[in-house]
Amino acid sequence: MGTLGVVLAAGQGKRLRPLTLTRSKPLLPVLGKPLVEWVLEMLYAGGVSRFLVVVNPSDTRLMEYLRLDSDFRETISLAFQEKPLGMADALRCARPFIKGDFILAACDNLVKPEHIRQLVLAKQEPGVNAVLSLCPMPRMQFNRLGAVVLEGEWVKKIVEKPGPKAAPSEIASLPIYAFSQALLNYLDQVPISPRGEYEIQDAIQMLIDHQGGVKGVFTAWRMDVTEPADLLEMNIHLLQRGYQVRLPDPEQVGGNTLVFPPVRVEEDVSIGEGCLIGPCVYLEKGTRVGNGSVIRWATVLSGAEIRDGETIIGEIRYPYPKILKGEETE
Repeated sequence: MGTLGVVLAAGQGKRLRPLTLTRSKPLLPVLGKPLVEWVLEMLYAGGVSRFLVVVNPSDTRLMEYLRLDSDFRETISLAFQEKPLGMADALRCARPFIKGDFILAACDNLVKPEHIRQLVLAKQEPGVNAVLSLCPMPRMQFNRLGAVVLEGEWVKKIVEKPGPKAAPSEIASLPIYAFSQALLNYLDQVPISPRGEYEIQDAIQMLIDHQGGVKGVFTAWRMDVTEPADLLEMNIHLLQRGYQVRLPDPEQVGGNTLVFPPVRVEEDVSIGEGCLIGPCVYLEKGTRVGNGSVIRWATVLSGAEIRDGETIIGEIRYPYPKILKGEETE
C-alpha cells in the first residue's frame, strides 16, 4: 500500500500570532502555497504515498484546501483533534487509521526529501522500532525543540523543550519521525505535561525504556516556521534557490518601477509608479503597493497596503498590526 505519512496540522500556532489570527498555521503562505503543502511535497518526494492529516474539526478552510485544492487530495485522509493537547494526543486521534510503519511529521518543519528516504530505510533495519530526525543545535534554541542523548547511533534519552540550562546535549530532535506501531501502545500512558499537553517525547522514552531500538539519523538542513520571523526567512531562503519565482505582469506595475529578481508577485497585486521591488520579495495576492515605495527582503501578506513612499526592508507586512518584524508573540 505504500508508506503512510501522518501530518499533524491541528495546532493553534500561538507563537505565530498575529499571522494566525485569520488563518491557521498550516495555511500560512510560503511563496504561493500553504505551508502544509510544502510538507506534503517533502514527504511525497521522500517516498510517502499516502497521507493522514490530523486537523481541528473547526478549521474548515484547511479541510477544504486538503480535500479540493491540494495536489495530493486523492491520497489524503483526515483525522480530528478537537483540542490542542499535544503531539501524543494528536497521534492518538490518528491511531485507529494507522496500520504498520509510518512517518510522523509536524506541519511546520521542512527537511530535504533525501532525509525522509533515510528515515524510511533506517526503520526497515532489523530491531529498529523508531528513527528520530536529529541535528546539532545551540543550547539557546532548546526552548523550541527536544534534546537527545546518544550512544553511537542509538537514542537513550529524549527530553521535550528542556531549555538551554537543562538540555542534556546539543543534539536536537526534530518533529519528523519514522515509527513502528509499537509506539502507539504507549500513547495512553503519557501523562499530561506542565505545559498542559501530552508530549510525544514521553511515549518515545517509554519505547526506549521497554523495547529499545530507537535510532537517530542526522539531517544537515532544516527549516521551520514557529515564529513570525521564520516565515520571512523561509520565503527568502526558497526564493534565493529559485523556487516559485514569478515576475509581475506588465499591467501590474506602474511606470518607472524596477523589479530585482528573485521575487514572487502573485496575481491581483498592484504596484505603483517609481517603486523599487526586490530582491527576495514575496507579494501575496490582494496586496497594494503605493507610489515610490521600496520593498526588499520582505514578505507582504494579503490585504496589506503599502503607502506611498514607504520603505520595507527585512520585514513582514500584515493588515494588522501594521508592521511585524518577527518578534516572538504569545
